[in-house]
Amino acid sequence: MALFEALVVLHVATGAVGLTAFWGPIVTRKGATKHRKWGRATCYGFLGAGALAIAMALLSLYGPDHRHPEVTDRALYEGLFGWMMLYLGVLTIGFVDYGLAVVRHSRDRRALRSVRYQAIIGAVVISGAWCGIYGFKVGHPLMMLVAFIGIVAMMIQQLYIWRPAESLRTTYIGEHFRALIGMGISAYTAFLSVGLIRLIPEHVFNPLIWAGPSIIGVSLILYFTVKGKRTATGTTSGPRPHPQ
Repeated sequence: MALFEALVVLHVATGAVGLTAFWGPIVTRKGATKHRKWGRATCYGFLGAGALAIAMALLSLYGPDHRHPEVTDRALYEGLFGWMMLYLGVLTIGFVDYGLAVVRHSRDRRALRSVRYQAIIGAVVISGAWCGIYGFKVGHPLMMLVAFIGIVAMMIQQLYIWRPAESLRTTYIGEHFRALIGMGISAYTAFLSVGLIRLIPEHVFNPLIWAGPSIIGVSLILYFTVKGKRTATGTTSGPRPHPQ
């Protein structure tokens, strides 16, 4: 029990760094010094929080039973605080790793096809698939939803990694942005699992609360993706002149 509580404290500390710094790269000028500093703080915080989320999930699954006696549905508890939290920890780490990698290898996407990067993507897909399957078994749509979102995100990443350069429509900047927004979605969702059960345990299985980060994050991705495409095609610069 003492080990789990220590992990919770560390998770809260690292998560607080990531959650606070997360908005810095969004509001600062891309590529500027402040953007990079905020980005590093966000990534380091979320990497720590993701690793600790995995450790806590394993303890929830294989540690002493009835850690939270107020939760009577143990199968659902293992789903949300075990398998889903494990998956969200892996997903957070996967998003951080990919978001940094696309910048590091912006001139050579083939580096992203190595075993080192593909193994992490594979771990996300496998843990997400089991999260979705378990969610189906216990009848909880949230587990299936977050699993679907993460697996689709990994497939989109693979399209960028493996598609020929001449047919590529997205840039590494767009991939970098989407990955780090996705990191925020998974981290905020995982972080709620620690706080909700202590602050408002009666709403701990409320899917509307858990879905909040996904709704906000996906909305941000769509907004900035559309904005970026309009800027790239020149549709925001006013009407085009008629051909003579």
